[in-house]
Amino acid sequence: MFMTEHLGDIPSFKLLETELSFAFLDIGPLAKGHALVIPKYHAEKLHEVPDEYLADALPIAKKIAIAQGVENYNILQNNGRIAHQEVDHVHFHVIPKPIASDEDGLVIGWPAKPQDKAELQKVFDEIKGRL
Repeated sequence: MFMTEHLGDIPSFKLLETELSFAFLDIGPLAKGHALVIPKYHAEKLHEVPDEYLADALPIAKKIAIAQGVENYNILQNNGRIAHQEVDHVHFHVIPKPIASDEDGLVIGWPAKPQDKAELQKVFDEIKGRL
């Protein structure tokens, strides 16, 4: 199902729109210029979106990142509640990260865990076998 009939119903600050995607400013921004890029194909998770919609959405995210005029930014996409997805429709956040600010923009931790080579090889083999 396509979302086009719903996108025009909610007032927004539209940045760009194509046949396959819609981009607008986030109404609860993490930083000035925080934008959302939404494929018009309705899917809850990324793996459910046809590739042509993703091929359209990511160049739009790139254009918006350039237009935001900052050197640093995050492109964020969450899948599932445990992964912090709040809206059941795939969307990409384009979040500027101002240079001199630890408070504006996306603030995350990165709890990396050391992994031995044997375990990495096992994970590699599992994923590679499914590709």
